[in-house]
This record gives sequence, structure tokens and C-alpha cells, in this order.
Amino acid sequence: MKFTIERATLLRSLAHVHNIVERRTTIPILSNVKLQVQGERLGLTATDLDIAVRESTTAVVAQEGATTVSAHIMHDIVRKLPDGAQVDIALADDGARVTVAAGRSRFQLACLPVDDFPAMAEEDLAVSFVISAEDLKRLLDKTRFAVSTEETRYYLNGIFLHVAETAGVKMLRGVATDGHRLAQVELPAPNGADDLPGIIVPRKTVQELRKLLDEVDGDVAVAASDAKIRFTFDDVVLTSKLIDGTFPDYTRVIPSDNDKKLEVDSRLFAEAVDRVSTISSEKSRAVKLNLEKDLLVLSVSSSDSGSATEELAANYTATPVEIGFNARYLLDIAGQIDGDSAVFEFLDAHSPTLVRDSGDDAAQYVLMPMRV
Repeated sequence: MKFTIERATLLRSLAHVHNIVERRTTIPILSNVKLQVQGERLGLTATDLDIAVRESTTAVVAQEGATTVSAHIMHDIVRKLPDGAQVDIALADDGARVTVAAGRSRFQLACLPVDDFPAMAEEDLAVSFVISAEDLKRLLDKTRFAVSTEETRYYLNGIFLHVAETAGVKMLRGVATDGHRLAQVELPAPNGADDLPGIIVPRKTVQELRKLLDEVDGDVAVAASDAKIRFTFDDVVLTSKLIDGTFPDYTRVIPSDNDKKLEVDSRLFAEAVDRVSTISSEKSRAVKLNLEKDLLVLSVSSSDSGSATEELAANYTATPVEIGFNARYLLDIAGQIDGDSAVFEFLDAHSPTLVRDSGDDAAQYVLMPMRV
């Protein structure tokens, strides 16, 4: 194996795949990235056995072949090479070392046999559809903040993706919850998505996919089964196992009879929450909302730090309410509001609160109150 590639091209591809690789693993081959040159293409593959990412890019190939080298060391080397450098990579005849050379720099890296590199088993992904990268980014961004990190409730450690009907129209819906807040966003179901089973896309897959989508403007091809999902775009293919579990019936916690409605400027609200929460203790970060006619008062009281209050003009005509929320959860939701105002719908101080976006009818959030 011997090829030459421009430093920026190699760095971009390595950056896309090396994030999958865990820095600490008991299986040495999983620390490596697979390099395979064929024709005029270099393929890079990384996996942690649950996710696999493969990217293909152009290279000047002198001799075809394949090997595996440390993903993080390779990435660090290429990152530190000078801009514009041409990188020559060659595998020794005995297959034990790879030489990486650029200008006056020369590195020799240990290899592991390419035959030991695990391949994610191929299976028939019966459902396939195409979605725009912008729609997929929106679906991920507006739900991923609510994904649970509690490993014991593993079935909440991802985004629940399924097809549901809204006003007689089939919608592709993403839902995430950690038991304290819930995020739901939907968009018209793409052609071919109608038979999508209810699947849970793992948190790490969501994070890595979202990073990769930063540079994508076109469409993303999605294929899925009960056990796996594959995303294909540009020269990248990301394949992931799905969470083997049952997502709870989230519709039961979405309130339908909250009769007290507050409308407030979303930017001013987020800034006010951020300011008053400076006082709150890290453990609870509780912010109290006092609602009166056309007035919202945010307050925080801490026995250690003191207290803070801020008043905001708001559209509110119902009976007064006093309710508390976790400040970080409030800020997470406020950060997803695209419209000028956030709409809160309350029942009382102890029941779930529904939050809507004045600029996006397809997104809604549920927030559990705190005792303050």
C-alpha cells in the first residue's frame, strides 16, 4: 500500500471518523482506523462495534492495499503537519509498520492486521427514505438536549424516531425525554418512511451524526430496520445499532388541559433566567416564576449566595401562579425557540408545563416543575 494525499483532505476525513474511536478500549484493534486504497480512492473506516463510519476521498495511489493504524495518533500527526503539505503514506513489506512522511517529517506507526478489523454485519434495511440535511439537523437539534444520560434507563438514552399522524397527515416525529423534560418535533414524513418502525437512535450516534452534518447541505439517505440504521451523504456512510428497548408512551405526559397561558419574549426570557440563576445553588438551580396580570417575576433565593429578582413584561391574563423550574432546563428549551416569543401553558404549580414556539408549530416541549 502506497499513496499520496493532500494534508487538508486527509485531516478532514480523519476528523470525521476518529471521533467514533474510544480513547480507552480493551480491544486494541478498536483503537485503530482502517485505511484502504483502491483505484484512486482512499477509504477510512472506524468503529466501536456499535457505530461504524466510513468515508471515501481522493488520493494519488501508487499501490493498492489496506492496513490499520492508531486513529488518534494518526489524526494528531496530520493535524500538526504544515498547511498545504503533501502526505506520503506507505505500508512496509512485512505489514508491521506504516510510514507517514511530509516534507522533512517522518513517522513510523505500528499496524494491526486489516483482517482483524471488525466489520458491522450487513443486513437488509427494509425501510429507506431521503431527507434534507437541514430537516435532519432540525430534528436532532430540537430533541437531543432532552436525551437521558441515566444508563439504568437505557431506553431513554436516545431519540425515538417514528411515524405518527397529526391532523390526518403522516409525520416523521422525533421525541426525547429524561423524565424531567420532554422534546417533540415533527415534519412531513418523507416518501418511503411510512413503514418506519418505532426506533431509538442512541445518544452517541446522534452526537456523531450531528457533527458530520455540519458540512452537509444536500440530502441524506436513511435506511433502517428494527436493529440498525444507516445514514449516507456525500462520501460518508454512518451505520449504527439501535437501542433494543421500548420507548415509553410519551403521549401520556403531554398535557392537553392546561388552561393558563403565558406568552413572553423568548430572548428576553432566556437572558433573565440566565442572570437570576447566577445566584442559585448548583445542586438545584431552581428559578421561581411568579405570574400576575401581564407581568412575570423571576426570582432565585439561596441561603449561601443571596437572592435575585427580575421583572419581565408578558402577556398573561389568567389567575396568579407561582411555579419553579430547573434553570438549566428552562435555558435548554429557550435555546430552541426560533420565534419571537415562547408560549407556556400551565395547569397549576405541580403539573407538567407545556412550552410552544410561536415560530414553529411542529415543535413542543414539556417541563416538570420543581418545588421552590
